[in-house]
Amino acid sequence: MTYDYIIIGAGSAGCVLANRLSASGRYKVLLLEAGGSDKSFWIWMPIGYGKTFYRKSVNWMYETQPVEALGGRTSYWPRGKVMGGSSSINAMVYIRGQHADFDDWVAMGNPGWGWDDVLPYFKRSETNDRGADAWRGGDGPVNVSTMDRDLHPLCQTWVAAGQECQYPHNPDFNGAQQDGVGTYQNTAHGGFRMSTARAYIGPAKGRANLRIEKRALAERILFEGTRAVGVEYRQNGHVKRAMAVREVIVSGGAVNSPQLLQLSGVGPGALLREHGIDVVSERAGVGRNMQDHIAVDFLFRSRVPTLNDQLHSWHGKLRAGLQYVLTRRGPLSLGVNQGGGFVATRPGLSRPNTQLFFSPVSYTKAAPGKRALMNPDPFSGFLMGAQPTRPTSRGYLEISSADPNAQPIIHPNYMDTEEDVRDMLESARVMERLAAAPSMAKIIERRISPLPEVASDDEMLDYIRQSAGTVFHPVSTCRMGPDAGQDVVDNRLRVYGTQGLRVIDASIFPTVTSGNTNAPAIMVGEKGADMVLEDAG
Repeated sequence: MTYDYIIIGAGSAGCVLANRLSASGRYKVLLLEAGGSDKSFWIWMPIGYGKTFYRKSVNWMYETQPVEALGGRTSYWPRGKVMGGSSSINAMVYIRGQHADFDDWVAMGNPGWGWDDVLPYFKRSETNDRGADAWRGGDGPVNVSTMDRDLHPLCQTWVAAGQECQYPHNPDFNGAQQDGVGTYQNTAHGGFRMSTARAYIGPAKGRANLRIEKRALAERILFEGTRAVGVEYRQNGHVKRAMAVREVIVSGGAVNSPQLLQLSGVGPGALLREHGIDVVSERAGVGRNMQDHIAVDFLFRSRVPTLNDQLHSWHGKLRAGLQYVLTRRGPLSLGVNQGGGFVATRPGLSRPNTQLFFSPVSYTKAAPGKRALMNPDPFSGFLMGAQPTRPTSRGYLEISSADPNAQPIIHPNYMDTEEDVRDMLESARVMERLAAAPSMAKIIERRISPLPEVASDDEMLDYIRQSAGTVFHPVSTCRMGPDAGQDVVDNRLRVYGTQGLRVIDASIFPTVTSGNTNAPAIMVGEKGADMVLEDAG
């Protein structure tokens, strides 16, 4: 079969592209997704995040190599393998990043990607339930919901403690500025998750010019010389081919996009030759420059009831379940991180350098990173977390063999610089200050972890190395930039050294944005779609 455009990956950006490129009816579009349908109760119910975290049917379930700075621990990386990609299994916090993040992209040699350039695409993509204004959209596909009516009362304690620490209350982290503490908005609507599959594919799937193939694993991009002309994929045990008249667009995300490029002969030459892959275009940057956020959690025993008291017992679970089924309200309609904020860890910084999380629930026996809200501790407890927003460490990813089914080798290199070590330690100290604020101190019975006797910098760093982990924001493995020798795509997302091939997803971020990465990935899909259509003439 022949199409105008082939999109590989129905994730946060790929679903946007499929909708926008097929909207006029002028172009024939094929969307390939390695996973299956998103029509699952555990995907659509917001708190189902805890179930899909280790569900192989919807999750690539990657594992990194041991990380020296984390005591030799590996890091588990859930990535969506389903319609909607990671937007179908994430924790749904909607954060665009700081305005200066995108101005930084321009300063790195990427014209057209400053805050004023990307703001229209953020606005186009969303319907903010508070209404449109200078910063927010009011009629886009992605519903962004304020969760205040169902938030636990301790969220107000969190905000008060922040203000006592001189952090202002910020009612909208996606508005004029990001600084301050408050509560998070979620990508949800009517009590259900708002993935990009629901937002963009739902309205588009009936179009005659859009074909969607699920459980279709792209194994390699087909080239004539250096021009991408199609895709070879495996579906139901059969190898199939689809040809593209105009472009092949890779939207597999920060792991799968560089993996597919390398499997197809676009990447570091020595690596490709080592695995017997013919080099189509030697691109040293494919898989390099990897960035991710890592966070450290503090767990507290509370003097007052928390969500643990509501959800630990079987009858509490039943009550919450009935409330959700009957009203789409209550704790099961929320994400796990209810409160949070963006603050500077030390004086003299021009912008916040750490993101905070507050969860009015605790789970001491959960696997690292897993927030299984339906299985909380049998006592009143809650969590604070902090992640430095702009890490300076850089990791890399490379294929382990020429087999498309083999997991790639991932080296995140967390805390590989002195700056990152300092920011992690300072972020932990911020949580200590918040815990000592009068509003918070009066509800804390004791700190469970780190243990109260952990006090010195060395002791706290040891705790961080033993417990810190990813918050699942890998980006930049197909970095956008002006240097064809080190970057992968230009400022119009075209892969250097090839024709008819683009990468459009979070892997092109020049640097990781300050916060959760799903919203900016959607923005990249929107802006990338416009570029494709403009270049089509």
